[in-house]
This record gives sequence, structure tokens and C-alpha cells, in this order.
Amino acid sequence: MSAEATTMRPESGKDAALADRDFGFWVYLMSDAIIFALLFATYLVLKSGTAGGPTGQDLFDINRTFAETMLLLASSVTFGMASVAVAGRNRAGVVAWLAVTFVLGAAFLALEFGEFAGMIAQDAGPGRSGFLSAFFTLVGTHGLHVSGGLVWIAVMIAQVRLKGLTAPVVSRLFRLGLFWHFLDIVWIGIFSVVYLPGVM
Repeated sequence: MSAEATTMRPESGKDAALADRDFGFWVYLMSDAIIFALLFATYLVLKSGTAGGPTGQDLFDINRTFAETMLLLASSVTFGMASVAVAGRNRAGVVAWLAVTFVLGAAFLALEFGEFAGMIAQDAGPGRSGFLSAFFTLVGTHGLHVSGGLVWIAVMIAQVRLKGLTAPVVSRLFRLGLFWHFLDIVWIGIFSVVYLPGVM
């Protein structure tokens, strides 16, 4: 066996391992999509079950929701800029754009927590009706995912700073990008299925 073949095999093995992780992450995203599909279906079934309590028209603030949507969409753009910086091997650019993405995601969560707190203060918590149980479960699950995404972004900022743009780090950034953009798609669904019909 040639020396070249001997040195190539470990690299091929690493590439195959990273490809396997990417595939596994796609499987995870598909399972997550099924979970959200079930939560959407549950919301649609229960949305008329207000039990004499407040409806979406009473509770939803479309201006706040629009601001949340803009923050999340902008964070997808900034994550895209981080991906461009990865392609250009611009380590400082990756860290900077990930930091901006983190700030936008945190602002989104702050607005969402404010909305939840305001609803609970009006005695419109998840135990008030089937409609509110389904609403808090669907929107809260998305918010929980965004929180996890923020932790992941913070970890990746640290890894890029400490390890640089190595192949494993770039692979993790790729999977993080898939996750973050997936959350954007889910939020567009929430905005279209939950909030817009709720105020119309």
C-alpha cells in the first residue's frame, strides 16, 4: 500500500463521518417537522375552543408579531452572511455575523416572552382554554427551539474563536444554519396560520 493511500484513508474517513452527521441531522429535522405539523394540526382543531375566554382577536398584537417576524427573518440574512464569511475563510467575519444573529434571535425571544407574560397577566394562560393550551404549546415549542439555537450559536462562536474554521467546525456551522433557517420556516407558518387569521 502506498504512503499516499495510507494518508488519504483517514481524511476520507473523516469526510465520511461528517457526511454521516449531516445526513443524521437531516433526519432529525424531518422528525422535528413532523412534531411541528402535529402541533399545527392540534392548534387548528382547538382554535375555536375558547371556553368563553379571550380569542386571538382579543389577545394578539399584530405589530408585535410583525416585529418578531422581521427580527427572525433578519437573523436568517445575517446567518447567511456568516455562511458567506465561512466560504471566504474569514474567521472574524464569521464571529461578527454569528454575534449579530445571536442578538437578533435574543430580541425575538424577548418580544415573545413579553407577549406570553402579558397574556398570562390577563388570565389568558395555557390552562384557560383548549385554544390557549394549543397556542402556548405551538409557539412555546418554537421559542424553546430558538433558545436552543442561541445556545448553539454561542458555542459555535467560541469554537470558531478557539479552533478556527476546521472541517468539523464548518460542518457544525452548516448544520446550525439548517436548523436556524428551519426555525424561520416554522415561524412563517405560525405567523400565517396562528396570528394572521387570529386578528382578521
